[in-house]
Amino acid sequence: MRIVALAGGIGGARFLRGLLAVTPSSEITVIGNTGDDISLYGLRVCPDLDTVMYTLGGGINEEQGWGRQKESYVVKEELAAYGVEPQWFGLGDRDFATHIVRTQMIDAGYPLSAVTEALCARWEPGVRLIPMSDDRTETHVVISDEQGRRAVHFQEWWVRLRASVPAEQIILVGADEAKPAPGVLQAIADADVVILPPSNPVVSIGTILQIKGIREALEAKTVVGVSPIVGGAPVRGMADACLTAIGVDTTAQAVLELYGSPLMDGWLVAEEDAGTALDGVLVEARPLIMHDVESAGAIAQAALDLATEIAARRGTAPQGEDAR
Repeated sequence: MRIVALAGGIGGARFLRGLLAVTPSSEITVIGNTGDDISLYGLRVCPDLDTVMYTLGGGINEEQGWGRQKESYVVKEELAAYGVEPQWFGLGDRDFATHIVRTQMIDAGYPLSAVTEALCARWEPGVRLIPMSDDRTETHVVISDEQGRRAVHFQEWWVRLRASVPAEQIILVGADEAKPAPGVLQAIADADVVILPPSNPVVSIGTILQIKGIREALEAKTVVGVSPIVGGAPVRGMADACLTAIGVDTTAQAVLELYGSPLMDGWLVAEEDAGTALDGVLVEARPLIMHDVESAGAIAQAALDLATEIAARRGTAPQGEDAR
């Protein structure tokens, strides 16, 4: 079975670990969000790509959900001693190595997709991980504070400000010119099913959908999503602040409507959101909290089962031994 998943950081990565557990022989391509990417200390940092790579490769800090396990912060402390900014974004010593290698390869002329493939050769995540675009895109947030109305990088709003200052706009800078990375559209075209894991619908999945050609390609496929909202609240993180910024309620219903029926064919919601409905979309309720790999695998299997049911209703069927 050929599966494509769109993914942000922690929620997407943990879902993918469950997906791998229940479909070990499937061909899985992950299209990763790069809107969170930022340049720090002269290095290019790709938080969502790295979180997927570390999680599936066995190197993630499980407690945090991001960064490396058994990490130290000597370099960060030395930079702070020199007064180097920003000091609100913490990179560990092991993590620095990844960003140094990435930046050296980019400076040598390699596109981000080739760099990501090279980094994954070490970690062997069990999926093909592709950035949404090789072109530079960055999510910025318009806020008003004591400094006036201004735009800050998403990471400053998210990490330093903890989304405490309301976002007036969320903008993916560079989206108008960005093209899908090599392999993205072909992977979608070849997919038996596309899954939207429980990632942030605005700044993770939403950014990927803004890259020209991706949403249109997805609308021709069977797409099943997993709601990141349970009982009116995000499963983790501050997705509610992002949804509020674009005028969308923090509900499974509102997120489904945000994605829309031209895109979505199936939608998994939590049991407390069982009343969710949208014409043209098959909605099913399941427990959606990922306590461990087993529970994440159960959610992933439910998404695949929903895709199979949709295909059966259409008179088609996903291919491969894992279609069940």
